[in-house]
Amino acid sequence: MINIRVSELMGKKKLTQKALSDLTGIRPNTISALWYGTAKRLEIEHINQLCAALDCSPSDLLEYIPDQNKNEVDEF
Repeated sequence: MINIRVSELMGKKKLTQKALSDLTGIRPNTISALWYGTAKRLEIEHINQLCAALDCSPSDLLEYIPDQNKNEVDEF
């Protein structure tokens, strides 16, 4: 599972969703989806804008947490 850490980084910078939207130009609905961890995809340009606004690297935005119930990787 991928954990989106935008809300944590926003908290450290004391930014509201609206403020982050204004800083990045990313739609408020998209910022909200990132905040709640419900976003299904993330554009490379959004990653760039978020890193600039939050003064972080892409690895700070996303965290990989292995699934507890799966021991094997699904084959494609």
